[in-house]
Amino acid sequence: MPCLQDLIDWIISEGLSTDTIDTILQGVAERLADLGYPILRASIAMPSIDPLQRGFSVAWYRSSGISKEVQGHDEASQELFRRSPISYLLTNNLRYARWRLPPGPDAPPIPLLTELAELGATDYLTKLVSFPGDTALAGVSFSIAVDDPDGFSDRLIADLQKMVPALSLACWRIATTRVATDVLAVYTGARTSGHILSGHIRRGDGTAVYAAILLADLKNFTSLNEKHGPERIVAWLNEHFEAIGTPVEQEGGEILKFMGDSLLAIFPADIDNPAEACNRALSAAQAAMEANAAVNRERAKAGEPQLLVDIVLHVGQVFYGNVGAARRLDFTAIGRAVNEAARMEKLADIVGHSLLASADFVSQAPGRFEEAGSFPLKGVSRPAAIYVWPDQQPLDAKSRGA
Repeated sequence: MPCLQDLIDWIISEGLSTDTIDTILQGVAERLADLGYPILRASIAMPSIDPLQRGFSVAWYRSSGISKEVQGHDEASQELFRRSPISYLLTNNLRYARWRLPPGPDAPPIPLLTELAELGATDYLTKLVSFPGDTALAGVSFSIAVDDPDGFSDRLIADLQKMVPALSLACWRIATTRVATDVLAVYTGARTSGHILSGHIRRGDGTAVYAAILLADLKNFTSLNEKHGPERIVAWLNEHFEAIGTPVEQEGGEILKFMGDSLLAIFPADIDNPAEACNRALSAAQAAMEANAAVNRERAKAGEPQLLVDIVLHVGQVFYGNVGAARRLDFTAIGRAVNEAARMEKLADIVGHSLLASADFVSQAPGRFEEAGSFPLKGVSRPAAIYVWPDQQPLDAKSRGA
C-alpha cells in the first residue's frame, strides 16, 4: 500500500535523475491520486533566466495530463501574470493562499479561480517557496485543486506540508542545472557551452580545430554613435545581429562573439573534406546579406539610418578554447586564420564589394566568386588573393560610408 514517505522518497530520487519539471509534476499528481486524494489539477510555476521568457508553468489535469505555458517579457504576458495567484501572493507579501470554489464575492479577481470552478474544482491552494541567493531564480510555486465536495481534508493539507520541501528541492536542482546550461549557451553558443560544462574550464584548455570562418562587420556604426542615443543604437544593432546571426545558426555555425559592430562565427570542418562546412558558411553569408538588406529597406521606409554589412569568408586551423586571465576567461577561436579574416575585412571598401573570400575558401566553395586581385595584409608575410561575390554590386565610397 503506497504511503506519503514513498512519494517523498520518489521525489528525491527523481529529482536527482530527471531534467524535466514535467516528469516530477506528473509523478507527484498521480501518486497523490493513488493515495486516495481527489486531485483535479496540480501545477508548478517558476521564473526563468532567459532572454525570451520570464517564467514558465507546468500543469497536470486529471482529464488531459500535462500542459505547459511560457511567459514572455512582453506587456501582454506581464498583464496575464498580474492576474495570477502568484502575483496576488507576491503583491500581498504572502507565501500561502487557499480559496473555496466557486470564488465568493470577497475573492480576488483571479481568472484561474473561476476557470477551475467551471471544471468542477471545489478548493484551491497555492504555496510559494523561496530559493536562496539574490538571483532572478527566486523560488517555486506549487498549487493544487481538488473536486471533493468538502474540499481539502486536514490529512491532505498535512501531507502537502510534508511533501513540499522535497518537491521544492527537486525543482531547485532541475532549475539551476537548466539555467546553467541555457544561460551559458545564450552567452557562448551551444557547442561552446557544451565544452565548458564538460570540464574544459582551465585557461589554455582547448584544441586545434579546422573551420570555416565567417566575420561580419557593420558599416557606419561609429558615425551613428555620434548622432544618436545609446538606446536607439543598441536597438538597431540588435536588429542587424539578429538578421545576420540567425542564418549562421541555421547553417550549423557557432557565433563565438559580438565585438562592437562585428560578429565572429566558425563552422567546424573535416580537415580532409572542408567543402561541406565552407558551403554552409557561404549559404549563411548570402542569407545574412539578404536579411540585412531587408532590415535596411524597412529602415529606409521609416526614415531611419541604414547599416551595410561586409562579410569575409576564410578557412583554416584555429585554436578553439580558453584564453584570458585566471578568473576571467573567454572561450573563443584565435590563430592566424582569424587574424587573416580580420585583415581581409579592411579590403571591402577598396574592392567595392561586401562579400569577400580567401583563395583557400574559394577552393572549397567556388560558387560564382571572382578574383578581385592580390593584396597585402597587415602582419601577413605574403599578399593574399581576394575573391568577391559578383551578385554584390560595387558600391561607391559615399554609399559605403568610407
